[in-house]
Amino acid sequence: MSDFTETAAAIRACRLCAEAPLHGPPLPVAPRPIVQGSASARLCIASQAPGHRAWRSGLPFQDASGRRLRAWLGLDEATFYDPARIAILPMGACFPGHDAQGGDLPPRRECAETWRARLFAGLPDLDLILVIGLYAQHWHLGRSPDGLTGTVARWRELLAGSHPRVLPLPHPSWRNSGWLRRHPWFEAELLPVLRREVARALRAGSPPAA
Repeated sequence: MSDFTETAAAIRACRLCAEAPLHGPPLPVAPRPIVQGSASARLCIASQAPGHRAWRSGLPFQDASGRRLRAWLGLDEATFYDPARIAILPMGACFPGHDAQGGDLPPRRECAETWRARLFAGLPDLDLILVIGLYAQHWHLGRSPDGLTGTVARWRELLAGSHPRVLPLPHPSWRNSGWLRRHPWFEAELLPVLRREVARALRAGSPPAA
């Protein structure tokens, strides 16, 4: 079994995309790989890639998307950033830079190819994986002919069909506010279950009261 702490340390020291990229030009910013977790984590947030503010702070989801995500999950910052309970594993651990329109570039493919299987091998106690955004959904669930919307719409089937249990989510970026308005079932039906399942996963991993 892979040791999560050793793998995470190796990722934080990784400079592959800057110094020897396998897919496209070198990383356009200084590498600052960001991962969170420990072997005891019960919940995994499988995300896309750190944004610019996360890259500057060194903390994942340290932006408006993070505030929305924590509201979706019903978690405060102290719980969200507790590595003993929650692993946050982006598809690309470094901020990938901006495209010509000012949006974030896709996660670097080198990162998942090199590290992702080893990271998950070091998380034996996972109970729930939240698969956020299209890139993470492709890796964890395969490509759907109906795209992200079709995958998220199958959340009941996916939650019931695996261990660790899996829930697909759209990215909490404010750019997706239109998607949320067009799909009111997400907030009305999925979010209450999401909060319940997150609380259940974290409660199961808590030490017994003295």
